[in-house]
Amino acid sequence: MTCPNCGAPMRLEPDQESLVCDYCHTVHFPEENAEGVRVLTEPSPLHCPVCAVPLVHAAVARQRMLYCGQCRGMLIGMGTFIAIVHNLRVRHEISAEAHQPDWTEMERKIQCPQCGHEMDTHPYGGGGNVIIEDCERCELNWLDDGELQRIVQAPDREYASDV
Repeated sequence: MTCPNCGAPMRLEPDQESLVCDYCHTVHFPEENAEGVRVLTEPSPLHCPVCAVPLVHAAVARQRMLYCGQCRGMLIGMGTFIAIVHNLRVRHEISAEAHQPDWTEMERKIQCPQCGHEMDTHPYGGGGNVIIEDCERCELNWLDDGELQRIVQAPDREYASDV
């Protein structure tokens, strides 16, 4: 991305949700998209396990992750995932509406973008009735489009006291 102020290249700030221009020192925070994701446009060396396109750096709830602009999937570190869910739950209403998981997703096999091994497919242990993939070896979770919102909006005993 180029600086909106001077046109120089901008660089991604480590562990931040912004880009900075080293020439004029402008700090740029991209707007959040409809899913609440701030896409930072900087490509990562990892590819989407569903679409095979390069994942880009992004942030949600002030936490960094990788994002697929094509299928809108999210690759999130396990520790970061917990922080994202907590931060989003504080800001959102909990829904009493329950969704049934799509059990056919249990048959899906995708490869970890980092190590290439098959990710484990299982129901998420918290609320939302969502089937997720994770790689214990790399400590990464893969969420498909909409799954994070279902998790955040679902009733969950672990977070009930925070509401």
